[in-house]
Amino acid sequence: MRQQRADYTLADLLALPDDAPRVELVDGVLQVTPSPTLGHQDISLLLAHWLLQHVPVDLRVVQAVGVGLSSNTSRQPDVLLRRAGMNPTRSMLRPADVVLAVEIVSPGTRRIDRFAKPGEYAAAGIPFYWRIEQDPVHVYAYRIGDRVGPGGERQYELITDGEDVIELTEPFEIKLPISEITP
Repeated sequence: MRQQRADYTLADLLALPDDAPRVELVDGVLQVTPSPTLGHQDISLLLAHWLLQHVPVDLRVVQAVGVGLSSNTSRQPDVLLRRAGMNPTRSMLRPADVVLAVEIVSPGTRRIDRFAKPGEYAAAGIPFYWRIEQDPVHVYAYRIGDRVGPGGERQYELITDGEDVIELTEPFEIKLPISEITP
């Protein structure tokens, strides 16, 4: 089935009923996102649990909440860190609310998670992006840099990566043993 319109907006997305399928809005097109695998969900839950135990009080851990990247694009990172003190009834975040967006790569989302989403998150100004590959679990941690793309948008720079431990000083002091997020 092919969508007939390509002019949906964030307002249209927010007007969908609560029982609508999980969708992302990409350049005005509503895209139903596939159900994640058990391995994907295990990593997501383990990471969220680890972050809950370690984040500073000014940050909150969230899963599967939409981020409005522009008037016609919204994504739902698998895990994200947002700023504390927001109205709990909100169902859509702004890029300025998000400190870290995390995507866990699955076979059906490789290209999107490796290329499209980091470009969109960086262009929107989200400071940090992590990409987690499965089998074996490997974390790539990026920070928005000074490099700009052909359209003048900022791009991410790789800070560190590893399959044993990730150590970072931003967005907070992190020493994450990868075994703690490996199912």
